[in-house]
Amino acid sequence: MADEKTCIRISVRNLVEFVLSSGDIDNRRTSGAEKDAMQAGSRIHRKIQRRMGANYQAEVTMKHVVEADEFQIAVEGRADGVIKELTGGVTIDEIKGVYMDIGHLEAAIPVHQAQAMCYGYFYCYDNQLDVITIQVTYCNIETEEIRRFQVDKTFEELEFWFQGLIHEYLKWATYLYQHGIRRKESLKELDFPYPYREGQKELAVSVYRSIARGKNLFIQAPTGVGKTLSTVYPGLKAMGEGYAEKLFYLTAKTITRSVAEETFTILREHGLYFRTVTITAKEKLCFLEKPECNPDACPYAKGHYDRVNDAVYEIIHREFGITRETVLSYAMNYQVCPFEFCLDITNWVDGIVCDYNYVFDPNVRLKRYFAEGVPGGRYLFLVDEAHNLVSRAREMFSAQVIKEDFLLMKKLLKGRSPKLVNLSERCNKMLLEMKRESDGYVIRESINLFVQALMTLFGELETFMEENREFQDREQVLDFYFEVRNFLGIFDRVDDNYRVYTEMLPDGRFMLRLFCINPARNLAECLDKGQSTVFFSATLLPVQYYKELLSGNLEDYAVYAESPFPKENRLLMVASDVSSKYTRRNQREYEKIVFYIKETVRGREGNYMVFFPSYQFLREVEEVLNAMPEEERTFHWIAQESKMREQEREAFLEEFESFGQGQSGTLVALCVIGGVFSEGIDLKEDRLIGAIIVGTGLPMVCTEQDILKNYFDEKEKQGFDFAYQYPGMNKVMQAAGRVIRTMEDKGIILLLDERFLRNDYQTLFPREWGEYYVVNRGCVGQAVEDFWNGVS
Repeated sequence: MADEKTCIRISVRNLVEFVLSSGDIDNRRTSGAEKDAMQAGSRIHRKIQRRMGANYQAEVTMKHVVEADEFQIAVEGRADGVIKELTGGVTIDEIKGVYMDIGHLEAAIPVHQAQAMCYGYFYCYDNQLDVITIQVTYCNIETEEIRRFQVDKTFEELEFWFQGLIHEYLKWATYLYQHGIRRKESLKELDFPYPYREGQKELAVSVYRSIARGKNLFIQAPTGVGKTLSTVYPGLKAMGEGYAEKLFYLTAKTITRSVAEETFTILREHGLYFRTVTITAKEKLCFLEKPECNPDACPYAKGHYDRVNDAVYEIIHREFGITRETVLSYAMNYQVCPFEFCLDITNWVDGIVCDYNYVFDPNVRLKRYFAEGVPGGRYLFLVDEAHNLVSRAREMFSAQVIKEDFLLMKKLLKGRSPKLVNLSERCNKMLLEMKRESDGYVIRESINLFVQALMTLFGELETFMEENREFQDREQVLDFYFEVRNFLGIFDRVDDNYRVYTEMLPDGRFMLRLFCINPARNLAECLDKGQSTVFFSATLLPVQYYKELLSGNLEDYAVYAESPFPKENRLLMVASDVSSKYTRRNQREYEKIVFYIKETVRGREGNYMVFFPSYQFLREVEEVLNAMPEEERTFHWIAQESKMREQEREAFLEEFESFGQGQSGTLVALCVIGGVFSEGIDLKEDRLIGAIIVGTGLPMVCTEQDILKNYFDEKEKQGFDFAYQYPGMNKVMQAAGRVIRTMEDKGIILLLDERFLRNDYQTLFPREWGEYYVVNRGCVGQAVEDFWNGVS
């Protein structure tokens, strides 16, 4: 209806936490983290609810609409329980699963009681009740001990209290309403800022249709298609039509976050009215040398919650593209923690640019959007470099404990807590038994007894950390605390998508690991809270592999964007007489590779990258280069080192700038495939004119790759392909993609491994690799010369 009021939605949890927050940030209060209810807490919720009998109604969805002059405020959520007594009385139950000793609680935590009071008010309003009982139920996850706090409230009391809550929120809702009107107008009028490249408009249309239909979309799009703009623009247009309310641009690397920021800036220059914030890691935002989030160590933590809302209110009224530098400036001015300030800004902007972690990682994700029990929203997820999400998600949803850490805890806690010492020893003994059974790695069918012992230890550790805010070695104990908490949280997720195993590590330590093989179900927890997800990358082949592991839905839409590059500007060659197989790694093969390098760079001066399967392989080839006679040293070479610091990586890339901007000669950078230089770097035009990829990129044979292979073999999914070949070809294509970055680029890609000529590898080639030349040492030099003569 034309006269229907705009509705501003907020969850009960977000409302009470936002309005009622005050005081200091203090990460020494470990129990405070329990407000973010771990997965184990959800299990306890369900267990308590099942025990409560027929008069207990669980997970009751509630919503209350407040009328303002020009808009409505809808406050919504799910009450854990509504208890209807035979006498006619009603109790609202808010359940909180915690690890702390609940005997230490003297009253309900205010924010928990406030959530229950909201539901109490909604129920009274809807059912014309004069009085209702507000109950907060705390349950120790380890012992299942329960403690309840009750208070009776009249409807008048609850109404007065809730109206005060809404009054504090009203100016923020007004901002959202007025901002939303201007945003919608700008989105309707927004035009694509440039002439469409070939295939770009069709790609944008596919994105828009997928969002409008509430579907997921996988996009394989070569570099240069303009993936960022081709997904952001139709996403914004879909938002303008009401298909989504908030955009999350997710990526794995800082450089692509910068590309997203630039895209929004360009669109603002063309009339876009749209606020974004970029979330930066805490370590990179903290004003201190090392984050210490408590009022004794950090002046920005002290009284943070008393000042932060004023800081947020100002920044959202003055800034549009809120970057790291902007956040730091306002945080300094208001004396607030820049990281927590940045997270609070996300509530009030239209778009969030961030790492995958902030949406998916159960330890890091933005609880205000993605915690269990928080209602979903009309979110749009744009997942850049989506090929990276498979390995990243596996790590996010995996966890491990190390036997030797329990021995260290015994040592650190000796004399402080005899009970913790004994509990640590109990866990250590159970791991020792597993160690004695181990020969290589061992798949464990059940570790329930160990987990029960670990929960007992964690419950006691929770109490100990709460009562002992300062002591020597506290930081090491706190790290152990978080590792155990993460392990217990992940254990509750373990299902057929996991394998649990033990293994002796190379350094002699013994590990028990919960390994997430297929993360799709875990990722869906967050993705299902949104309207649509667009996964895009230059390397998403085969797409069924990524559908299986990222969304779990093989029926999701998929689009292959054609490359707009002139084919004649790229030479793709496959060598038929060289191999990187382990059985062929010898001096003769290393000399062949050096010959190919020399023949390739002889064709034209410039910058080249050579990607090797490992550092060891790289060093062997470098030895051959070092042994060359002086008259054959026609080019300069540099080599990637392992564990390079940020400034060392920058210095490495600066070599390309100097050789690419007037300095004569040829530079050859020796790198490792799958490393920091094989993707995410942007060397345009003459800063890189050739890439030589040695080998098929297969991951090293190791425990987890072996487990992956066996798992997918069991599922009849071609285990070798899933564990080795698909990830390997992804690395190859990413490395090759360093060469052609713009429409004007010209360059060479040389694949040095005869296996690339096999059909199983060729079926994984992207479409734009349809034309290639088979070369050998006798003809490669001529092929290179002919190419450069043809494009000059």
